[in-house]
Amino acid sequence: MLNPLELFFDLVFVYAFTQLTAFLSDHTSWTGVLQAALLLAALWRAWTKYSWLTVTVPVEQVLAERILILVATVVTFVLGLTIREAFDQAAALFGVSYFLLNALHFGLSTLGAGEETRRRTLDLLPGLLGGPALLLVAGFLDQPYRIPLWFAGVAVDYAMPLVRGVPGVRLHTVHFVERYRHIVIIALGETILATGFSVGTDEFRLPPEVLFSALLAITLIALLGWLYFDYVTLASEQRFEAAKGTDRNVLARDSYLYLHLPIVAGIIVTAFGLEETVLHGQSPLGPIAAAALCGGPALYLLGHTAFWYRDIGRLSVPRLAVAASALALLPLASGVSGLAGLAALTLLFALLAVLETIFSPLRRSLRED
Repeated sequence: MLNPLELFFDLVFVYAFTQLTAFLSDHTSWTGVLQAALLLAALWRAWTKYSWLTVTVPVEQVLAERILILVATVVTFVLGLTIREAFDQAAALFGVSYFLLNALHFGLSTLGAGEETRRRTLDLLPGLLGGPALLLVAGFLDQPYRIPLWFAGVAVDYAMPLVRGVPGVRLHTVHFVERYRHIVIIALGETILATGFSVGTDEFRLPPEVLFSALLAITLIALLGWLYFDYVTLASEQRFEAAKGTDRNVLARDSYLYLHLPIVAGIIVTAFGLEETVLHGQSPLGPIAAAALCGGPALYLLGHTAFWYRDIGRLSVPRLAVAASALALLPLASGVSGLAGLAALTLLFALLAVLETIFSPLRRSLRED
């Protein structure tokens, strides 16, 4: 079971994630999309380091480690405040905060872990701090050098677990899986807040089209949650529990570090698409907003499919078909209206949820068990 310290840390981290929606609103260009993708990749990598840390280090029991986690939480909040200007005025502050967050993780890993975990942490030092160091340097350089350094830093950080492997860490199945379930549900909850805050900001007005868009938005978010929590994670948890030793760690690396990234990315991109649709849904959406509205849920499903295939060796043809159909709705959202695109998208995901709930033999076997 997650302790309050972990939940508090995750809530602050999801605030940083959801600032990416605001970043996209401020940078509605394909360069902005690229920058948002780099920001998300960096933030996700930092959070996953802490998700591994807290299942191996007793951060709740030892006073010094509790204080360090709280310091890391404060640093995360500062990091979130800088995201909207992470490539401009706040680039240096973002780089310093991000490096400090990763340095605190490294310190906690070496301070509170056992000898075996400490040794593995030292083996991964080039990735744990080398990638963040490149982002730190990027913050102090002029604009043309920042994005290449960001690419290099993120690549180093993500490549290290593949190059050096992940043996030596003993993962507790229930705690580890629960941590990722919580980050997904918190991200979905923040998407609801972001969509809701976009309605009636100055003078409370709720015309029928805005109300209808908001109702469709909350329905779509609920369906995204249903498709993740109903039975996909149950099957993956069983597979995770059955794996032992290094095999379990490799499965955790692939399924949660790498393959949960598109799932969380899909939620964040969907949040931006929903905000734009609620605000301007009666008109055709711009190309980036339409791509977010249709591409976010599609990316979410593709992440599910890859996650599922890695864990249990099955491809979900219905989910792949719905992901492709969601992308096919782009002309509707950008050429007719965002509201029409959202309505079609919600219907599509509702049909998928109903069909799987009634007809999926895997769901039936897991739920009956």
